Amino acid sequence: MNDSAFPWLTVRRYEGVTDTKEAERVVQEGFVPLISKLPGFISYYWTDAGSNVMISVSVYTTKEAEEESTRIASDFVREHMTALLPNPPRVTAGHVVAMARKK
Repeated sequence: MNDSAFPWLTVRRYEGVTDTKEAERVVQEGFVPLISKLPGFISYYWTDAGSNVMISVSVYTTKEAEEESTRIASDFVREHMTALLPNPPRVTAGHVVAMARKK
């Protein structure tokens, strides 16, 4: 697979989540419909990692879409989730350099 065929990925780690069930609901009902409409969207995962930690993984076809998703996520959290996600996330983003998929 050549380099241009690999997607871009963002991981956000939220610590100190005050209500994981409510965060799950808000993300599913509000953020998922918003983010999935972005051009270049491939997939999104919201994970309860336990101990009041939640992790999101976003996958996009282009760097521009990945960067736009980070802006949208930041705005969405600020507008709808500050009480649920009181701490800024640790964000890691980059170009995927290796991957495997079940065929």
